[in-house]
Amino acid sequence: MSDNLGIIIFYIFASAAGVQVLYYLIFFSRVAFYNRRFEEELPPQEQLSVIICAKNEERSLPKNLPAVLQQRYHEHAEPAYEVIVVNDNSEDDSKYYLASIENGYPHYRHIEIKQAAQFIPGKKYPLSIGIKGAKHDTLVLTDADCKPGSTYWLSMMGQGFEEGKEIVLGYGPYYKKSGFLNKVIRYETFFSALQYLSYALNGIPYMGVGRNLAYKKELFFRHKGFTSHQHLASGDDDLFVNKAATGKNVGVVINKHAFAYSEPKTRWKHWFNQKTRHMSTGKHYRFGHKLLLGLFSLSHFVFYPAMVAALFYPPLREISLYIIGAKFLIQSVITFFALRKLDEKDLFIYSWLMDILMFLYYVIFTPALFFKKGKSKWK
Repeated sequence: MSDNLGIIIFYIFASAAGVQVLYYLIFFSRVAFYNRRFEEELPPQEQLSVIICAKNEERSLPKNLPAVLQQRYHEHAEPAYEVIVVNDNSEDDSKYYLASIENGYPHYRHIEIKQAAQFIPGKKYPLSIGIKGAKHDTLVLTDADCKPGSTYWLSMMGQGFEEGKEIVLGYGPYYKKSGFLNKVIRYETFFSALQYLSYALNGIPYMGVGRNLAYKKELFFRHKGFTSHQHLASGDDDLFVNKAATGKNVGVVINKHAFAYSEPKTRWKHWFNQKTRHMSTGKHYRFGHKLLLGLFSLSHFVFYPAMVAALFYPPLREISLYIIGAKFLIQSVITFFALRKLDEKDLFIYSWLMDILMFLYYVIFTPALFFKKGKSKWK
């Protein structure tokens, strides 16, 4: 390797490492050392409307819906919240289950949609119907295949609405299962949350996930709902947050009792289709958000090839090793505490491997930002 080429490669490597370290120190450390305390038995501060869109979920609803209906969120003897399930053209027997439980829960009702909305793919239409029918101004969204982490889920999400907050971001992890795919899914979900929660804590909110998300009904109508991206199958969560969020109107709730857990995909193909659909919305983010996310992704993508190449340049090999050691030490400490904060600490022993595999992740999924249009159906 010539001296000129070796020096160029070293500077590329050092720059990528430097960018990575800065992101971990400035952004990701906010989740790692997040220390806000949420009270479990705090009296209701907000009257809430929980909205769940369901499509062919006759298996998921009996497992998950009771946990939503039985939250410890009461004002005197009556629940301070309502639950609305919007059954979107289901072809299974969901409607029979949804109708059968109405007498047992006075704070619950369901809406049947029997005709699909033309030119509005995904769940934006049924979600809009649920929002319009909500009694309360504060909305909490989750999915039919999600289950709250505890009976204090709503109480803690409600506490996120401090003065001036119109959006509250929560975490939606996947259940721990056996197998390598499960670890990949959970780590990717953790890493995605590490970014959107950290950026929000730094006053740069750019997305949320519909598995665990809350916002004000008035905010929804002020921004004309999903009108600006209603032609897209995805984006009912992240694109709306990207449009409506500001540096001051977003709160974050990080507590394992406030998580909303989902069943992970069990086949690589199904997970791949899910991720490409989600990734396809990223190109519609604000320019500044794309720049912020793109810089970190680029540094991550470049780091490992440049690291290997830099180690083959003997004059700067020793300093390269120091840079590698410092980078991985800082990254490991912050990752350890962030994984613990998001109750994913068992993944730490795989974190270096997963970090390397993120190189392949960018190779596989980045094209979805440019070419993938997404399916017209959300289930």
